[in-house]
Amino acid sequence: MSDDEHHETFEQAGAGASLTYPMQCSALRKNGHVVIKGRPCKIVDMSTSKTGKHGHAKVHLVAIDIFTGKKLEDISPSTHNMDVPNVRRTEYQLLDIADGFLSLMDSDGGSKDDVKNPDNDVGKEM
Repeated sequence: MSDDEHHETFEQAGAGASLTYPMQCSALRKNGHVVIKGRPCKIVDMSTSKTGKHGHAKVHLVAIDIFTGKKLEDISPSTHNMDVPNVRRTEYQLLDIADGFLSLMDSDGGSKDDVKNPDNDVGKEM
């Protein structure tokens, strides 16, 4: 096969950054973050059971979905890895509201104009 006949198709391209990284259950902490049932969550409570006759100690996690606010729970062996979401928090200053969208500025002076005004009480107060 010549070079002209060789074709490769790539479905996705990216910078190689992952949305999550693995962390052992025993290293997770309250107020930290974890992925439970495919959802990014903040850990609100956790407890560890002792090692029993059926193997490893178990970690019981209670967490809140950071987007929906729903409570999720998971029980996993303390030696198993769980996905931890890469969470980046950025504070913005509100500059203006126009046509139902917020005009925001970050600490570096960069602007963000694609955030829709919320359809709840907070949005009505703005």
